[in-house]
Amino acid sequence: MRVRHGALIILLAAVLVAPAALTQEKGGEGISGPYEAVPNWPQPLPGDYSGWTWGSVGGVYAENANRIWVAMRGVLPIPRDQKPFTSWGELGLTTTGGDRTLERLWERRYDHCIFVVDRDGKQVAAWTQHDKLFDKPGGRGPHKVKMSPYDAEKHVWVIDDNMHQIFKFTYDGQLVMTLGESGVPGRDGNHFMRPTDIDWLPDGTFFISDGYVGKRVAKFDKDGKFLMDWGSEGTGPGQFNTVHSVAIGKDRRVYVSDRSNSRIQVFDENGKFIDQWPNIRSPYYVHMSKDQYLWVADGVTQKILKYDLNGKLLYGWGTAGGDLGYLNGEHQISVDEEGNLYSASVFNGRVTKFRPKAGADPTHLVGPELRYPPTD
Repeated sequence: MRVRHGALIILLAAVLVAPAALTQEKGGEGISGPYEAVPNWPQPLPGDYSGWTWGSVGGVYAENANRIWVAMRGVLPIPRDQKPFTSWGELGLTTTGGDRTLERLWERRYDHCIFVVDRDGKQVAAWTQHDKLFDKPGGRGPHKVKMSPYDAEKHVWVIDDNMHQIFKFTYDGQLVMTLGESGVPGRDGNHFMRPTDIDWLPDGTFFISDGYVGKRVAKFDKDGKFLMDWGSEGTGPGQFNTVHSVAIGKDRRVYVSDRSNSRIQVFDENGKFIDQWPNIRSPYYVHMSKDQYLWVADGVTQKILKYDLNGKLLYGWGTAGGDLGYLNGEHQISVDEEGNLYSASVFNGRVTKFRPKAGADPTHLVGPELRYPPTD
């Protein structure tokens, strides 16, 4: 049988493309969803750290794609036959509890509690002069690090939950405000009970989630003057059990992680209860993206969850584990202007940079925070 020249070309083309079709991915449940974890990031700290690795990482904030702030609870010991800065998660351990880890936490060294890395993970700044702020009996290091999106001077705020304090620094590291009395719990304008997070309104008014013990949200003006608070212990509307994070929307509503009650509660800026979103297992962190979705880091399911502002779950990803790309107690997340996601893991003992996969669905990527205004 004779085959016409054109038909032969079509037949050959079909044969050539068939193998590619056969290799199409099936299943599709990726470990890290629409992202890939960047290996060897951050780079080891400069100096001799034989026998040491990253400690529990409480906070991360992406000022931009080339300046990422890290709040770490000191460095921790590892066996000397292990490569320095091999994370505890990769060693099959956890930085809190189990595997004799809790005992070893007392061996931590309060070193590089606040530092900054560039896009390649190389350290470009370190506030080692402030390590002593966290090296106190009963302390455990910084809980969160943040910058207000409305502050052109780029002050840096650090929460210390165990010592009941909130610190405000200039961009170059000068301490200019301290809220709370070190080691003294309480409930008023200058006493807290293990505060956890902070967020702002455009005029500089800020809200503190307080906290593990405080069972309240506290509101302050831009100068740190106490204005009001709300909340009590319980399960009803406006009651809390572990107030672990807070985020403000463009609607000026206050979205609060009520972690041990497994929900998000929504209030107006004066504490009036508006709504609650139940059945969120353990919201460790709430992240308000510039495009006004609330992303939740869940510390039980080990997933990053996307909600609209009516509380509807839209998407989620994440896999529990200790190796690179897996999640285990993601305590703060942040996104730079290029779409890279940074996640601070308290249990794996590392901060991870996730970059979007080629062709990733943009609706599945965590949106960046609102950025601070440009300076003249």
